[in-house]
Amino acid sequence: MNCVRNWTVILGTVLALLAGMALSGVARAAVAAPAAHPTLLIVGDSLSAGYGLETGQGWASLLARRMARRFPAWVVVNASVSGDTTAGGLSRLPALLTRDKPRVVILELGGNDALRGLSLASTRANLTAMVQQAKAAGARVLLLGMQIPPNYGAAYTKRFAAIYPEVAKAQRVALVPFFLSGVVDHPAWFQADNIHPAAIAQPVMLETVWPFLQPLLRAAQKKR
Repeated sequence: MNCVRNWTVILGTVLALLAGMALSGVARAAVAAPAAHPTLLIVGDSLSAGYGLETGQGWASLLARRMARRFPAWVVVNASVSGDTTAGGLSRLPALLTRDKPRVVILELGGNDALRGLSLASTRANLTAMVQQAKAAGARVLLLGMQIPPNYGAAYTKRFAAIYPEVAKAQRVALVPFFLSGVVDHPAWFQADNIHPAAIAQPVMLETVWPFLQPLLRAAQKKR
């Protein structure tokens, strides 16, 4: 099975599960960071909320442990919610920025927009607004790019994938081109639903993000 076919199988049934994910797969409650510590805020969906994983297995939890070793002054706040869309993230972000005052924000949203057939123009506008809000609050932003399977149509698939580099370029923020680039061609690395990456895939997801995140952390430390 080639990479494209694997990706199609992995996400082909996601629409039927989205409603259940939104109700039963909510992220572990985000706790406000201590005021004296610089904060990294993650705003994402089930891929970052640790859906279907044991506590501590998700890539965001692995990131928090790495940060404790390499950037011990920092606190990681994971405000991800399974089933969330860019509209949902946009509605939640202002309160998170006010509460946590993050120096760095990771945005991992948009996949559910496409899988629900929502307007790509709205997805682009929502991502742009989130980036702008985070920057206005003084945070550096890392945008995690997503892709969808080709069975959604070549034109739609191409236009969706292009949103992330276009927003990142226009807003001058860092971009991970494809968050699941090291995972989608390994079917055995997914949970039984063939949608969500299993525990074995989480370190790979972290390593995909880390080279883009580390420079932002260092720059944020120097600025303040």
